[in-house]
Amino acid sequence: MDFSLTINGQAHGAGQSLEIVDPSTGEVFARCPAAGPAELDQAVAAARRAFGPWRQRSFAERRAAISRVAEVLRVHQEELAALLTREQGKPLGQSRDEITRAATQSEGMAAIAIEPEVIVESAERHIELRYEPLGVVGIITPWNAPINLAAGPLTSALYTGNTAVLKPSPHTPLTTLRLGELLRPVLPAGVLNVLAGGDELGAAMAAHPHIDKIAFTGSVEAGKKVMASAAGTLKRLTLELGGNDAAIVLEDVDPLAVAPKLFFAAFVNSGQVCMAVKRIYAHESIYEALCAALAAEARKAKLGRGADPSTTLGPIQNREQYERVTALLAETRRSGARILCGGELPQTPGPILPVLRFRDVEDAIRRANDTRYGLSGSVWSRDTARAAEIAARLEVGTAWVNQHRTTAATVPFGGAKESGVGRQYSVLGLKSYMEPRVLSILKSAG
Repeated sequence: MDFSLTINGQAHGAGQSLEIVDPSTGEVFARCPAAGPAELDQAVAAARRAFGPWRQRSFAERRAAISRVAEVLRVHQEELAALLTREQGKPLGQSRDEITRAATQSEGMAAIAIEPEVIVESAERHIELRYEPLGVVGIITPWNAPINLAAGPLTSALYTGNTAVLKPSPHTPLTTLRLGELLRPVLPAGVLNVLAGGDELGAAMAAHPHIDKIAFTGSVEAGKKVMASAAGTLKRLTLELGGNDAAIVLEDVDPLAVAPKLFFAAFVNSGQVCMAVKRIYAHESIYEALCAALAAEARKAKLGRGADPSTTLGPIQNREQYERVTALLAETRRSGARILCGGELPQTPGPILPVLRFRDVEDAIRRANDTRYGLSGSVWSRDTARAAEIAARLEVGTAWVNQHRTTAATVPFGGAKESGVGRQYSVLGLKSYMEPRVLSILKSAG
């Protein structure tokens, strides 16, 4: 299959190309154009031209357009899911779920009303707060869930009247490029432009004088670089960055009941999820039982190629992440920690989950919060009121009780501390793609 960039509603090539590796084999299986400064300028110019007419459309008209985007995702689910599994590595069922979720989340967000807010209404004055689109939004997405993590900012941008330039990760550009191709007849020319390219393209987007906002999902280190690059033009930013999510498991839980939920929350997509459980703090009274139950779940999991229907966990997506995981494993061995399951590098390597013991819940809270990250976390207990009190003390953007990784189109999501700036989803997230504007009227001219 040939792939092309989408600029001003048309197929576009580039002078450079990217080699795309199948993470299950380590072999290059496709190539695609890699945009440079010239293609970026063309895409931004097209988006700028399309902005005026697009912003004039009503919310209802733009909602209808988002519905058509969601329909394209559903109609082409199998094609997109197969391509996503090939380039990303996740099991095919999870790729299908990602496409479905992108469609559902998009429709859910486009159903949210954004109305002017009346601040003062008196005989003398009328003051209201309106929300106006910003202009051109640059969207930079990661390799772990490229379609779902594009859907949130893309819907936010388009529904609120902005136009967009979308750049996927150089590790996983193909499904996003294909989606751009499928959407050419669905959206007006220039409203959505899709560019593949390396990290230097993302840096150029963040610094571009005619991009008004950057929505970035990725690592903390990369997010800081985006913020620094965007400072020159005081761009608006939404940064959804990495997490080090803790799950605190209290003494009254049934280890056999919670172990499958915790295992899934930690290991889905081979742990390559920003809000995945990265650390478990288990009360000493149920620690051994929970460790045994988690190890049993791990032994049941099957590592393999994503296209194999029996695969539970696919490969680590890229070499950099693989080397990071192997370094963590080596560090774990040096520390003397007990390895409950695995510990040897298979042909298709998986993630690592530490399970830590605690006696006093205050100590568990302190340890959970002792990090520069603050994306999300969870507390597990039969006593939901007690668990909620503990969860409220976690220094995170989202604290869950007896669940993890649960998000919705109407619920804000984002990080505290160094795990991000701003929120995606919900009316709060949508308004961050708009400029608040005060209209103050003195009813008498004197």
